[in-house]
Amino acid sequence: MRQIRALRIAAVAAGIALMATGCGATGKSSTAAPASSGAAAGPITGLQILVPNTAGGGYDTTARVAAKVLDDEKIATNTEVFNLAGAGGTVGLARVVNEKGNGDLAMLMGLGVVGASYTNKSQSKLTDTTPLAKLIEEPGAIMVSKDSPYKTIGDLVTAWKADPGAISVGGGSSPGGPDHLLPMQLAGAVGIDATKVNFVSYDGGGDLLPAILGNKLGFAASGAGEYLKQIESGEVRVLATSGDKRLEGVDAPTLKESGIDLVFTNWRGVVAPPGISDADKASLIAALEKMHGTQAWKDALKSHSWSDAFVTGDGFKSFLTEQDKRVADVLTKLGLA
Repeated sequence: MRQIRALRIAAVAAGIALMATGCGATGKSSTAAPASSGAAAGPITGLQILVPNTAGGGYDTTARVAAKVLDDEKIATNTEVFNLAGAGGTVGLARVVNEKGNGDLAMLMGLGVVGASYTNKSQSKLTDTTPLAKLIEEPGAIMVSKDSPYKTIGDLVTAWKADPGAISVGGGSSPGGPDHLLPMQLAGAVGIDATKVNFVSYDGGGDLLPAILGNKLGFAASGAGEYLKQIESGEVRVLATSGDKRLEGVDAPTLKESGIDLVFTNWRGVVAPPGISDADKASLIAALEKMHGTQAWKDALKSHSWSDAFVTGDGFKSFLTEQDKRVADVLTKLGLA
């Protein structure tokens, strides 16, 4: 189930400014509101949310939190979340693109799927989907196990610079995804030749976690929100976070505080298959807008250390198109696209 690749690549990713038939699904009643109203007549039913990597990762956590809020707040009923992992998220992406017109299906995705669609030579692209909403942003975290010899980010950088290839770097995304771009940009920021970096790719945070806990990596780069329980228990130690300010609830400095000139954020959002009806699209977006306005969602943002980055419809479509182009341009320069 785990797909691991050891990669030695030069990363010049500074060019990416990252901070992600029938009655249809969503109405589900015959009185579903028209697209122009931007609101559904009642709770949506029959919605399935596809997670394109393994259980326990960031996409999975975000999807399950969203589904719970949707159902608990009676915005939806019996929302189903299921996992379809493989090839950095592109197996799930292909499923969504091939489900043209299916308004009962949505996919939780983010920057990692954008990169994987190019590095895995996927015939399906996120620009083929129907963008619904960008939900969150989060900084990355540089993490080690409790048994790691590295107590500070300074300790790690010193050892890494002395022998870059000897320290394996784990991430829960494919090349071009956030967990890959963060350590590669970090290498550049501290003066390490990225061609000597040993990056090991895992198919999502759920697969990355055992490698961290088992001290099988020199360090890992991923979103801290996926590992809060292990961080709180002390099993995982955060050496630094990559946002422009400290992450609430995580006792670790930012990279900038530590004298490293780098700020990096990831994002996640929701898309639907191509060709869904205007009414289904409006109903799905309206449901996500209602979810976003609930106290339960605001509480979830805080408890998971996510930053609110809510953008819907055409705004998210423009953002997704821009992200797709930037990632494609950089990966082409790296010979990975």
